[in-house]
Amino acid sequence: MSEPEDFVVLGRITSPFGIQGWVKVYSFTDPIDSILQYKKLSLWKDDKPLGEFEVSKGKKHSKGLVVLFKVVADRNQAEALCGSEIRLAKDVLPELEAGDYYWHQLEGLTVFTPENVNLGTVSYLLETGANDVLVVKATPDSIDDAERLIPYLVDQVVKKVNLSDGTVLVDWDPDF
Repeated sequence: MSEPEDFVVLGRITSPFGIQGWVKVYSFTDPIDSILQYKKLSLWKDDKPLGEFEVSKGKKHSKGLVVLFKVVADRNQAEALCGSEIRLAKDVLPELEAGDYYWHQLEGLTVFTPENVNLGTVSYLLETGANDVLVVKATPDSIDDAERLIPYLVDQVVKKVNLSDGTVLVDWDPDF
């Protein structure tokens, strides 16, 4: 199996559901049930692969999802999977339209202003409802030690994303 960095985390198994092997899943996808479009998912625990699991059934339930994997037959087997991350190989993800990016593609990019001021690197993103937010953490090469929350507003704040150079150009005041 590949290395952890070859995968993207789609969700987490939280608890068993019933006695027939179903598990509750907290999905990081949007919409939450898009995780169910993949029939085979890799389960990882403590950054170690448990294997590839084929989805037998899945559906929305309450505010989350419930999933039944083909090889999981009872509650005891389901309990053993609790706490596992659900991952998908990055090369299986669908192609996005030009100018659209998966969050994992933005993480680790260096953020610069038009004046070439290094603000740090994108640590992760937040979903706020109004817009997504880049959480930019300081690096030894950045202007200061500040953590910045920069709205991911294309054309207004985020001027250019260059994956090959590993950079994001933002119209953002370094003092803010």
